Amino acid sequence: MNTIIKKPLITEKATNDSENNNRFTFIVDVRANKLQIKNAVENMYNVTVDTVRTMNYGGGKPSVKYTNKGIVEQRSKRFKKAVVTVADGETIDLFTNV
Repeated sequence: MNTIIKKPLITEKATNDSENNNRFTFIVDVRANKLQIKNAVENMYNVTVDTVRTMNYGGGKPSVKYTNKGIVEQRSKRFKKAVVTVADGETIDLFTNV
C-alpha cells in the first residue's frame, strides 16, 4: 500500500485547498487506479475518503535542450497526481512526519 502513495504534494494551491475544502493532493504510482488510491489513503491516514480525482502528467512531450555537445532531446518525467477529498470533520496532518 505504501508504494501506491509516493509523497504528498505541498504547494500553495494544494495547501489552500486542504485548509478550505478538505482536499489533499498526493503524487501516486502511475499504474494505480482510484480504488487503490482510496484504500491506501484510508489505511495510511485513518480517514474516510469521499472522492478521488486523478491527473496524468508528462511522458508524451519531448523537451529540447541546447548544450555545448549539441541538441539533446529527452522526454519529460511521467507522474500521476491524485486529489483526495476527505469526509467532513476529518483531516490529514501532513506535517507530523517532517
